[in-house]
Amino acid sequence: MATKTSTTTSSSVTLTESPREAVSWTQPSHPDVLRVSDGAGGGSFMTHAVAAKDFPAGAVIAKMDAATPASRRSYATVQASKTGDIDLNSDLVYCNHSCDPNVVFDMKKMEARVGDKAGVRKGDDFTFFYPSTEWDMQQPFQCTCGADQCIGLIRGAKWMNKEQLQRYWLNEHIEELLREQAAGKQ
Repeated sequence: MATKTSTTTSSSVTLTESPREAVSWTQPSHPDVLRVSDGAGGGSFMTHAVAAKDFPAGAVIAKMDAATPASRRSYATVQASKTGDIDLNSDLVYCNHSCDPNVVFDMKKMEARVGDKAGVRKGDDFTFFYPSTEWDMQQPFQCTCGADQCIGLIRGAKWMNKEQLQRYWLNEHIEELLREQAAGKQ
């Protein structure tokens, strides 16, 4: 089972999916922006990114300048184009999914920014809508975000209907794949 381990002091952090795969970076990677919390009870997939200060709507949280092409897809990679994923190599990897997200991962601009509908307050979890970057997810999961319009099973944009997707900001590669799907090319 995959595990996420972290500390909040300057040290090395490792995400481990299997003994063969480890991704490391110096943590904290964005100390003025977010802190990493292991969450209540700890355990796998409980780690999350928490805002270190207030951010207004539309504010850039961080550039994804430490990102590198992923050698293979995993639960910790982010789809950056129709055919390629990236390793974030930063604490941004702890931004979890929500069906009512407060952050956008813009893969064209390679930045994480606050969504346009509201700001983020210090202490809020940073969350983004995974299907905004992911077409067909490597590791689907049952969402427990608690949003009024929670979509339940998160598998990627490929598996969602048009009405659901219209509620969200989507990356250009997802929009393009949706057009191809509608034209029968996917």
